[in-house]
Amino acid sequence: MSLLRTLPLLACVAVLAACAGKPVRDAGPADRLVSPAATPEVAIVPVPGAQTADTAPASPAPAPSPVVADTGTGQTAAPTDAEDDFAALYGGPAPGAPAESGAGGNARSSYDPWEKYNRKVHHFNMVVDRAVARPIATAYVNVVPRFARTGVTNFFSNLRSPLTLVNQLLQGHPDDAWDTLGRFLMNSTFGIGGLFDPASKAMVPRRSEDFGQTLGAWGWRGSRYVELPFFGPRTVRDVFGMAGDIPLSPVRTIESDKVRIGLQGLQLVDMRVQLMAVDALRDTAVDEYALTRDAWLQRRNYQIEKDLRGARQRDDEEQPTIPVDAMPMPDWGN
Repeated sequence: MSLLRTLPLLACVAVLAACAGKPVRDAGPADRLVSPAATPEVAIVPVPGAQTADTAPASPAPAPSPVVADTGTGQTAAPTDAEDDFAALYGGPAPGAPAESGAGGNARSSYDPWEKYNRKVHHFNMVVDRAVARPIATAYVNVVPRFARTGVTNFFSNLRSPLTLVNQLLQGHPDDAWDTLGRFLMNSTFGIGGLFDPASKAMVPRRSEDFGQTLGAWGWRGSRYVELPFFGPRTVRDVFGMAGDIPLSPVRTIESDKVRIGLQGLQLVDMRVQLMAVDALRDTAVDEYALTRDAWLQRRNYQIEKDLRGARQRDDEEQPTIPVDAMPMPDWGN
């Protein structure tokens, strides 16, 4: 009778072990294990190209189709002539053009359909730079003491304050314009015409704005890259911005040609000295043109994005391009 009473209990234990997916000892030899017979079967959906231990390889997977931009129909249309003309003036890529991925996986940030022309101009600029500008800048650094070079940099940075102030007002940043005005007055008086920089010691922020950035803040975001002879990297937007910077240049208001051209030449040398820090990187670059273009556009886009956000952080970096008032040009105002 005791054996009959224990049989139901043993049966329950066996069922619970089977449901738990654990092996159950067979009634045969004590050391032999078998898989539970009550384990439910799971339906497996075959994946193309996948294999399992108990099944033969499935049929070969079809070749992946090329990735296309999602336009609702799965197709990407080439830009029309009108779209390309629109992009040429207002930036790019063209509205119907597919985005290209860069090294960082981001969408294409350098719209450069004029690359063939730009490379020729860049080569010309580099010949002039290596033959004239770099040797003069090197001699300037070797001859002029550091404190004197710092004074020259402070002087021209202070001269840009009226241009920065006007563009800050045009961008709708009156607080930044007030800081720039205070900085200009402090450096022009206590700093002896801007040769010294007491405003920085007083923690007055230094910022740099131009009309090209203002056009970007007004909505002209992306723009086609173009390199100009002597002036270097620009975009179509910044070329238009140069026309707005010329009337606000204090240097160009000087009537004496000798004084004006002398200051412009000194400003060019000072600007070239500031760029000497990246000479080693440019000389060893695999594609120096692409490095210059992409680095300049990234910084330019950062400046415009900062203006759009209304960021009030300090901007101690100088402009990476030659200011329009540094080039000896005809005085169109007279």
